Amino acid sequence: MAGIDHSFPRRTVLAGTGLGLGAGLISSIIPQAQAQTAQAAPAGPDIWSAEYWAKKGNVSLNLWRKRASAPKSGEPALPIVFLVHGSSNSTRTTYDLAVPGKGEYSFMNVLAREGYDVWTMDHDGYGRSGSSGNSSDIASGVEDLAAAMDVVTRETGRTKMHFFGTSSGAIRAGAFAQAQPERIDRLILSAFTYKGKDSPEMTRRREQLEFYRTNTRRKRDLAMIRSIHTRDGLASSYDPAVSEAMAEQEMKFGDQVPTGTYYDMVAKLPLVDPKKVLAPVMLTRGARDGNSTNEDLIDFYQQLPNNDRQFVILPNTAHSPLMSINRHLIWHVVREFLTMPTPLAV
Repeated sequence: MAGIDHSFPRRTVLAGTGLGLGAGLISSIIPQAQAQTAQAAPAGPDIWSAEYWAKKGNVSLNLWRKRASAPKSGEPALPIVFLVHGSSNSTRTTYDLAVPGKGEYSFMNVLAREGYDVWTMDHDGYGRSGSSGNSSDIASGVEDLAAAMDVVTRETGRTKMHFFGTSSGAIRAGAFAQAQPERIDRLILSAFTYKGKDSPEMTRRREQLEFYRTNTRRKRDLAMIRSIHTRDGLASSYDPAVSEAMAEQEMKFGDQVPTGTYYDMVAKLPLVDPKKVLAPVMLTRGARDGNSTNEDLIDFYQQLPNNDRQFVILPNTAHSPLMSINRHLIWHVVREFLTMPTPLAV
């Protein structure tokens, strides 16, 4: 990312080695950044963007695409990253947010400047997409992604791509990866929840289980959006201006969102079988993320069949690393994972 010193604080990584979990433990200490942080990152040159529509039955799903420059006839296709949003906000708020005067908060811009063709989509009942009237649960999200893939392949010629999902979007991405493994190149699950055991956030949500079971939509107002950044006890790692910018964008779509992923996360986990996820996988979580525990994610990590795998814990970060003042940490580990050299066969 242009204009950023890529020397970052400590992070902990479990890297797949085929020698067992203990042998895969790496603690890397990297010097503290001396110059610019993500807050000071310049916006950079304009990024080309375009809007598309996919159809899931009678529902129109809004797709959003960004690249460093417009595609040209005859040029090689760029590698694709498809971003999958979570339960409470639509996709452009999640991945393409502008926070005036606060530096770069668009993960789409960051990836586009790295040379990727970046796609994302509002799921059924979110943002600019239409609504089938269902609760937009994980199974519905997998159907949404299947519909989106037809559009991405039509426009790019590529059938296989990288996936990144955050929160319940990570569950959606993981469920899609086990349903259509041939579509997945490398898979990044951020703020993922496997079984949810001992998760403070899942415990809190279980108090509303009956409501989520019997209602297809729930309230999502300014206070709820603010709580995403404060509920884990690390509010100091987020700039309040980010919550306000998110709320300004999301309130355009009303103060309600579907309940499906919330119900799934408190009543149906696990929804992703790690043994069926064949792609290289990186699990990444904020050290203070209340949606899961290290033990929950290590359980998932140990069962992954592909030894091209990593588990990264981001310090001084909670549930939403991409919205944190330390978002440069997740930019860094994503870049390194996506550019991992192919290992030689032995």
